[in-house]
Amino acid sequence: MKITAIEAIPFAIPYRKPLRFASGEVHVAEHVLVRVHTDDGVVGVAEAPPRPFTYGETQDGIVAVIEQIFTPAIVGLTLLEREVVTSRLNRTIGNPTAKAAVDMAIWDALGQSLGQPVAELLGGYTDHMRVSHMLGFDDPATMVAEAEKMVDTYGITTFKVKVGRRPMNLDTAVVRALRDRFGDQIDLYVDGNRGWTASESARAMAEMADLGLLFAEELCPADDVLGRRWLVSKLNVPFIADESVPTPADVTRESLAGAMTAVSIKTARTGFSTSRRVHHLAEGLGLEVVIGNQIDGQVGTACALAFGSAFAATSRYAGELSNFLDMSDDLLTEPLQIRDGRLHTSARAGIGFEIDDDKLTHYRLDRS
Repeated sequence: MKITAIEAIPFAIPYRKPLRFASGEVHVAEHVLVRVHTDDGVVGVAEAPPRPFTYGETQDGIVAVIEQIFTPAIVGLTLLEREVVTSRLNRTIGNPTAKAAVDMAIWDALGQSLGQPVAELLGGYTDHMRVSHMLGFDDPATMVAEAEKMVDTYGITTFKVKVGRRPMNLDTAVVRALRDRFGDQIDLYVDGNRGWTASESARAMAEMADLGLLFAEELCPADDVLGRRWLVSKLNVPFIADESVPTPADVTRESLAGAMTAVSIKTARTGFSTSRRVHHLAEGLGLEVVIGNQIDGQVGTACALAFGSAFAATSRYAGELSNFLDMSDDLLTEPLQIRDGRLHTSARAGIGFEIDDDKLTHYRLDRS
């Protein structure tokens, strides 16, 4: 089970429509497929989705750091030396999705080598997760129509609404329109991607106080230290920290500062090894936990599903596992299927998917 090579393959798949939120807009999934090869012939696979406007990573940067820095540091280690791998990855500052993809590809290879699903190796709490769908910026009628499609076609009944625009009444009107259309049939929460100030966030939440929201996520910037603490103290719903807490140390800092009461775990950002640390820390601090989405493709979604289903805390709420539906195509031989608002884990060894080599050849950008 010795690691012999690591591949970083850039690929690009267009979205059916642009994804819009307060921190940016995405038209094409320009991701990196990571493959970890072993001397037993096993190949572990994961996906790194760069988000330059959030974490500063680019597709070219992910390929470069994996090929030039991570591969020389990791090749020769075994799949069981995961803590050594983590330590060596952490010698390099930043690069969260590159590190996460390498880590998860190693876990995938380990599961295949042992003949066990990764979801079972991580914890095996349940075999499915309820799915939450993200609704990006648009007018109320369009967003309501998209939610209707998700309810009717996939049985999804939990929605995260992207907010954070100015004027903010555009967003509060959308949330109200969704509640008016569906009543108690759906659960709603809002994500500002740091788009409002603390005072704007407080006013918006007051306007939506009668709408029965589950959570509020990253409404204002974390570096507004006093404003965010003040805001969180005023809210009667859990405040999710997401991009402000990319490491366990950040989770501790923001929690002790009173700047969060819940955390979004994104396996695309913290892999499986560091996500376990965040999960256990959240349990110890008494934080609510949701499984977030880095606008993952189906590979990344399968990884998030494997982790989220492994623990009671992460499977309590619907996970953000549907954004691959916005992509015009994907890379799996057997596409993920959302039925009755749920995704089920695979019983296959590893993370449980297979890459379609023809599609990868078509969409890869290095053409090698």
